Amino acid sequence: MSKKKTPPAAPNSAKNEALEPYRKDPTDQPLTTNMGLKVNDTNNSLKSGIRGGTLLEDFLLREKINHFDHERIPERIVHARGSAAHGVFELYEAIPEFTKAGIFNDTSRKTPVFVRFSTVAGSKGSPDLARDVRGFAVKFYTEEGVWDLVGNNMPIFFIQDAMKFPDLIHSVKPEPDREIPQAQSAHDTFYDFVSLSPETLHNHIWVMSDRAIPRSFRMMEGFGIHTFRMINAEGVAHFVRFHWKPKLGVHSVTWDEAVKINGADPDFHRRDLWDAIDAGQFPEWELGLQIIPEADEHKFPFDLLDATKLIPEEMVPVKIVGKMTLNRNPDNFFAETEQVAFLPTHLVPGLDFSNDPLLQGRLFSYRDTQLSRLGSVNFEQIPINQSIAAVHNNQRDGHMQMQIPKGKTAYFPNTLGGGCPFLTSIADGAFESFTERIDGHKIRARSESFVDYFSQPALFYRSLNDWEKAHVADAYTFELGKCTYPHVQQRMLFMISQIDEALAKQVADGLGLEVPDSVDPPVNQAIGPDDEVEKMQPREKQVYLEKSDALSQTHLPSNSIATRQIAVLAADGFDADDFGPMRDALEKENAMVKIVAPHGGTIKCTKGHDHEVFAAIMTTESVLFDAVYIPGGQKSVDALLKQAKYKKFVNEAFKHCKAIAADGAAVKLLDATHVGDHKKDDKAVFVDGKPQAFIKAIAQHRNFDRMEVAKMIPV
Repeated sequence: MSKKKTPPAAPNSAKNEALEPYRKDPTDQPLTTNMGLKVNDTNNSLKSGIRGGTLLEDFLLREKINHFDHERIPERIVHARGSAAHGVFELYEAIPEFTKAGIFNDTSRKTPVFVRFSTVAGSKGSPDLARDVRGFAVKFYTEEGVWDLVGNNMPIFFIQDAMKFPDLIHSVKPEPDREIPQAQSAHDTFYDFVSLSPETLHNHIWVMSDRAIPRSFRMMEGFGIHTFRMINAEGVAHFVRFHWKPKLGVHSVTWDEAVKINGADPDFHRRDLWDAIDAGQFPEWELGLQIIPEADEHKFPFDLLDATKLIPEEMVPVKIVGKMTLNRNPDNFFAETEQVAFLPTHLVPGLDFSNDPLLQGRLFSYRDTQLSRLGSVNFEQIPINQSIAAVHNNQRDGHMQMQIPKGKTAYFPNTLGGGCPFLTSIADGAFESFTERIDGHKIRARSESFVDYFSQPALFYRSLNDWEKAHVADAYTFELGKCTYPHVQQRMLFMISQIDEALAKQVADGLGLEVPDSVDPPVNQAIGPDDEVEKMQPREKQVYLEKSDALSQTHLPSNSIATRQIAVLAADGFDADDFGPMRDALEKENAMVKIVAPHGGTIKCTKGHDHEVFAAIMTTESVLFDAVYIPGGQKSVDALLKQAKYKKFVNEAFKHCKAIAADGAAVKLLDATHVGDHKKDDKAVFVDGKPQAFIKAIAQHRNFDRMEVAKMIPV
């Protein structure tokens, strides 16, 4: 057990006196650019007005992000661990009143897509089940060009301004002095940053929820995060946010399972996606839009340009407009999944940006990152990145040029090339940036409308079911328990108390600490220069919506058990009359029925038929399956009872609230486990021939009513 640490003493300084106890650098040097220019604000980009667009002249932003983007090659700095698939997008109904984009107006199209899912913090070799945000990036190969919708499985982000992105990622990456921990946020530097940056609290509580440990990429939502614009043929704009709703529902594993899956199969999500598509069980998501007239921009109790705020679906319903189906695995992981380059700047006519300062910084950062990773300005010529629309321009040469441009001219205007490639009018489909009035001072600051940090995390927590809330408390307790600096733990407990006092008390009890009444330095010390600190202190927590059902994972119910992994515990002599009807019922619903036997190869049923074994008991774990079925047959059950791991397998499935069914003599195995006392009254434990009830329980994912009992089960 590591000893608690106390920050060393630091020299005096005239500025930011409240931070003095936490200064470590004995030289006490001011922050500067790479050329020695002193900096007074490294938290806000330079904007044209307090809510205006970020300016290209912001050399501080460009230097900071440019250096960050080039820190590592060739692996992605973030989203390094990824999996991908090909598919199609189909439009349900045209929406010309909102946008002139062809993809949203032609219902006859089947637009090809390539989708990459990923973790964020871990390296390429890290495990799939890290507690983390998941990337959800979709590349649409439209007839008008490529559109990249680059988002996550959570509708908000940690920070409000791209200027802070390097700080966020540096804090969550392995601590640089020891390069640990890998793919984990449970350490001092991350919580030091979060506790000093209250804007992070909303995304952070999502990461403490089950959303951060999804059961499958196929069972998680996706979000575009930012507010974008849609523009129709008349030039009228609407704000829009994008949602992906999975047809299989939203499901997660428990933390105990995640830890064990990372050991048993660190490629769990990657394998799951590949196997489902390979088996013809194509995952589907519906695309939904939250559309807001420009005139309503300021009608909400939060700022639409703030990427740390979601728009509750009760305030702006999600309009479902189409469906995406992933139906083909990549042919080559490196050529496609690794070399695919997503850029938020890839747009088509009818779509445009907003002045969201996080989005504005991403417009620069992503291209810079791809230049570093893929080594050339010609990365868009790599096959997976190529547009299906014809490409003609005057860009030439460069490292890894893969085209052979023809002709004498590479400039515009020209006569020697017949004026080609020529310009296209807006009426004929050329891209047009939305004409927005800009009237403001050039300023490096943040809008006061961004400083409500507690209302939405509190709304999220209030909207969860009791078992979801319990998992959030457990996650905070685990993560903060890994921190070794008491003042970091204290500051985080204070922050959590601003979200929900009972939650903070529960976490504090788990840590053996008290929730502090106040903290020093001021809560929002990190937001900007000294003279801005007082003005930018957080607003009082608002309750503009008691709860939002869409924020609970239960809001997308699914009756499907397609692709669910069902472990059949059996040995030689298992009852064919039990197994046959159950297998047929499960496979009719497209579940994956897999025999786990004492050995590999095949086993025989009571009718003398050979059945292929999926895995020997010593080579697999219950956490890799969604439910457990044990057919009868005395000989089979006696063999299972001789191996302790079968009892562990059943106990663990029960602890994780999964559905369990047993027939005939298999009840003896249940009685030998902790399930025995609950087999008669538990709504997810079934004895003697109840396939339809078993199927219904699997479709509910888990019986979390069992959670309190499950806590008492040792495995």
